[in-house]
Amino acid sequence: MQRRNRLSRSRDFDAVYRHGRSASTRFLVLYWFPREDGDPRLGIAVPKGTGGAVVRSKIKRQLRELWRARLESLPPAHDYVLIVRPGLVEGTQSKGFDWLGERVDEVLGKAAA
Repeated sequence: MQRRNRLSRSRDFDAVYRHGRSASTRFLVLYWFPREDGDPRLGIAVPKGTGGAVVRSKIKRQLRELWRARLESLPPAHDYVLIVRPGLVEGTQSKGFDWLGERVDEVLGKAAA
């Protein structure tokens, strides 16, 4: 995922949390907030309770890859924050990368509704 498609500043995350809308599923929470212009941007939050640094980095890499594949179908000029809930990492390890993609599609579908 390119740098222009990432949220990195704390104030950007805060704006999405405060002014955005949210949708949640068993494994993910998605916040989104429309902006003036530009490409869609994503921030990922993985709590420390999810696992060690290696585990958290791996799930972030996998989520960024899935998100990159879905960029074309997302509305432009939106900021998104994807929050991992407990159980996602274990589910991904046991059921695979395709299962993780289904979970991302599930939360995006709820957000679009």
